[in-house]
Amino acid sequence: MKTKRNLNTLLDKKTVVTIGTFDGVHIGHQKIISRLINTGKLEGLQSVILTFFPHPRMVLQKDSNIKLINTIDERHDILEGLGLDYLVIKKFTQEFSRLSAEDFVKNILVDKLNAKKVIIGYDHRFGRNRNADISDLKTFGEIYNFEVEEISAQDINDVAVSSTKIRTAIIEGEIDKANTYLGYNFMITGKVTKGRGLGRKLGYPTANIEIEEDYKIIPKHGSYIISSIIKDKLVYGMMNIGMNPTVNGNKQTIEVHFFDFKKDLYEDTLKIDLLRRIRDEEKFESVEALKRQLAIDKKTALDYISNQNA
Repeated sequence: MKTKRNLNTLLDKKTVVTIGTFDGVHIGHQKIISRLINTGKLEGLQSVILTFFPHPRMVLQKDSNIKLINTIDERHDILEGLGLDYLVIKKFTQEFSRLSAEDFVKNILVDKLNAKKVIIGYDHRFGRNRNADISDLKTFGEIYNFEVEEISAQDINDVAVSSTKIRTAIIEGEIDKANTYLGYNFMITGKVTKGRGLGRKLGYPTANIEIEEDYKIIPKHGSYIISSIIKDKLVYGMMNIGMNPTVNGNKQTIEVHFFDFKKDLYEDTLKIDLLRRIRDEEKFESVEALKRQLAIDKKTALDYISNQNA
């Protein structure tokens, strides 16, 4: 997959294009992307996803509360494994939002992306103030010589429902459910930073994960079973998201204890896959009680990992 983060140069081969945010790249999205890729192969066209970043709501509504399943880099990495020819990430700006529907079609889809076919949802709207719809796109297709293939209401509803269900499941800590809808493990990506060193004192040294992107959705506070690829090795562990109430924590932290791994990870960027939730975060009557619970959590995690790998 080739990635273009600007449209300064055009795609010289004829393409089939779909357009969307594709947050989560979940099983509903994958169905549409598979259709895109297969169409490209059958018709001799390069498959292209045109996506936008920042999310339009961040720009148009100044919506700082919007939470996305993936960061843009996570979305890129997931799409890279699906067999797509091109991912085009168009920077979304106020100026771009004012582009008329016909200018968007001619300047972007036709002149830059060389679209000969566009696969799009029946309810897709585009152009300034989102005032054009799929019937307008089909009219432009006749003018500019490209075909429009409509994605049905049922398929679009599947995608919309899945996105909503995934976000709800993550917020409620239902990682198993989220992973089922995603078709892969929900992940968080962040840099390992210095913490308070409390985990080491408890006998469970942790890597403190700082997530740079404030739009990334964070699961419900609690303990989770996780895995990560570190220096080409699959490593399992357990992670706590929360306020550390037993030791008087005053801010949310994400701390990962890796099993059988002792290398220095400071300043490394890690991708953490969440496999299953263990329990809610709670305030224990003493540090000793917390240590006893951590031992139980570790056994729970190791039993789960052993069963999964059996």
